Amino acid sequence: MKGSWNRAIQDEWVDGLEQSCWAQMPEELLREVLVRIEAADTTWPSRKNVVACAGVCRSWRRITKDLVKTPELSASLTFPISVKQPGPRESLVKCFIKRNRSTQSYHLYLGLTNALTGDGKFLLAARKCRRTTCTDYIMSLNADDMSKGSSTYIGKLRSNFLGTKFTVYDGQPPYSGAKVMPNRSIRLVGLKQVSPRVPVGSYPVAHISYEVNVLGSRGPRKMQCIMDAIPASAIEPGGVTPTPTEIRLSNPDVLLPLSFFRSRSKSHRMESSLSEPLADKKDGALVLKNKTPRWHEQLQCWCLNFHGRVTVASVKNFQLVASSEDGPAGPQHEKIILQFGKVGKDLFTMDYRYPISAFQAFAICLSSFDTKIACE
Repeated sequence: MKGSWNRAIQDEWVDGLEQSCWAQMPEELLREVLVRIEAADTTWPSRKNVVACAGVCRSWRRITKDLVKTPELSASLTFPISVKQPGPRESLVKCFIKRNRSTQSYHLYLGLTNALTGDGKFLLAARKCRRTTCTDYIMSLNADDMSKGSSTYIGKLRSNFLGTKFTVYDGQPPYSGAKVMPNRSIRLVGLKQVSPRVPVGSYPVAHISYEVNVLGSRGPRKMQCIMDAIPASAIEPGGVTPTPTEIRLSNPDVLLPLSFFRSRSKSHRMESSLSEPLADKKDGALVLKNKTPRWHEQLQCWCLNFHGRVTVASVKNFQLVASSEDGPAGPQHEKIILQFGKVGKDLFTMDYRYPISAFQAFAICLSSFDTKIACE
């Protein structure tokens, strides 16, 4: 009953906007106005004006979505789907993570300035859930609702008992033909089965492993990330990676903010929001490895150049580059794809670029927070 009431209010509200003077603007004039707004408000917090335009009515939303480019092309994160899309090719997206020890939660923000502290644009949140044989990090678009049954749940990170191996799961298919984990293709939301047209489940998109330190030698952790949803050719010139274009919400009974509204056209199918299937198995998945630090004789410690983005020495700090084990190393193997480091007691920077997304980068960084008795 409550769900029907919410949908009735939403439908009445949207229908009212469709009849307003704003919805009746000539398309040529409307497009010119939106082009100027999109070009002028390129960064947050002014970027919220672009999101607001997309929430006026269907025609405004359609044109705005056509004008807004993906982060790969624009280096801007605008709509919620941006956290699932690969970052820019030529620059790093600068973010930071705040840790709350009391609630065992983590919040990811987009940095609005070059300062290492301050406010940012909220992107994602995660909550640590300890289990008997593993640990889960539940990730959500809503900082106030970090449960797997939430309509804003987008994925999770799961570790093994020792905290040496992790699997990143996407809540929705990352590309056409993606396989869901057995017995996890259907889940319940609010005691209602999710519509089969929205295949919500646990789709493995990355595997992270930390090398076990058997001898207990001093030094940084060694890690490797196999990005199952990204072909190895993505880092080559002209390479591409799957880029989703829409987040499918799992609970239709929840009335969400304007920034989450999407087209209700029945012609849009799930397949239209996904890129082409991942490349053939012979192409292989992209493998990331941590960049080898150098030993600093004067400081007597292992060092990496974070270009001022990390200020506190920590075993958690790392930089990831593409592995070149299967062939000769090229310039593409020197680029930092993800870097993470400590700047305060519970404050960390996270910078990422193409071909990974904010969601994938956040999940990898969460693995660094987990206790690793066998790796220290």
